Amino acid sequence: MLKFLLLFLLPASLAAAAPPRHPAQVNPDAPDIPITPEKPKVAASVKPTGEDALSLQIFLDDARFGPGIIDGKPGRFTELAVQSWNESHGYPLDDWTAVLSAAREAVPTPLAVALVPDCIKDWVDPDLPTKYTRQAKSKRMSYRSNGEFMAERYHCDESYLAELNGNRKIDKLEARQSLTVPNVEPFTIEKITGTTYKADPVMSLRHAVVDTKINQVRIFEAAPAALVVAEPDADAQAPAPPRPNRGLIASFPITPGEARFIKFGVWEVRNAVELPIWRYDQQLLDTGKRSSDSESLEIPPGPNSPVGIFWAGLSKPGIGLHGTANPETIGRARSHGCIRLANWDAIRLPTLIRPGTSVEIR
Repeated sequence: MLKFLLLFLLPASLAAAAPPRHPAQVNPDAPDIPITPEKPKVAASVKPTGEDALSLQIFLDDARFGPGIIDGKPGRFTELAVQSWNESHGYPLDDWTAVLSAAREAVPTPLAVALVPDCIKDWVDPDLPTKYTRQAKSKRMSYRSNGEFMAERYHCDESYLAELNGNRKIDKLEARQSLTVPNVEPFTIEKITGTTYKADPVMSLRHAVVDTKINQVRIFEAAPAALVVAEPDADAQAPAPPRPNRGLIASFPITPGEARFIKFGVWEVRNAVELPIWRYDQQLLDTGKRSSDSESLEIPPGPNSPVGIFWAGLSKPGIGLHGTANPETIGRARSHGCIRLANWDAIRLPTLIRPGTSVEIR
């Protein structure tokens, strides 16, 4: 099991102790953690920089308002996450004061030192094929490098790990080596078992809005009162009675489908599964229509699968919310029709939505 030791780059003279953010990962033999001295107030409209920026991104990520890749450089996705957090807490959308104050208190030490876990050998294959015909014969769609494994584990990319640790260390990374990382709850690929998720009395009543204009999915406690799920199957159950909108609880950056393939409207989550097998069908990707089974390939599951480590299929056939092999392209590249999230965000979906959840694509 990964043991996680927090290192805080603060003056040695600070002796007061503060509680760790993730107690289960802290080395019990580590010295007391000093409190970060209070930082000056920041104007409401000014983006943070330095440690403040990194703490903010980690705080938003932990709060389920995804800022995208964590890199200490707040961009459009961080702005959207701040707006979502503000909306859920009743603050003006563009006010950074409250969220920065909360981030400083919750994440006083934005960098940590992690050990590369032994399980990395089971999840990295430098020889993973690039052609689908060869991938279909592979056992798993693994990571292609140890650096890629550790970057996704800590919700960042390899370039940021190299910025923190140096290119040489990332290139030569091995199990049990120490590495400076963002102090975020790690994405533990080795704990994903392939669970198929069923309907839930609370989560199935929630509502997700996929906004293809700003590349964000927002999840609400319940659907708007007038919502009717579009095009139900003949054997589908009758829609539930109208329910009031009870507030925003999470948001994540996405990449929507190509404009010609986007299925605008209101649908419903029909299935939700970890480590899905992906059916590669070139005709479906090109035209939106399935070909025969003999013309398709089954790509095995894994973090480098085109659908990542999680699939939530909608009532519109062939369309779903899922992970990705390339988190750095979220919001910047088009998929063929589905809604892609970073794997570390996609794995949270079954803790928020389940079969029965309504999904509005607009």
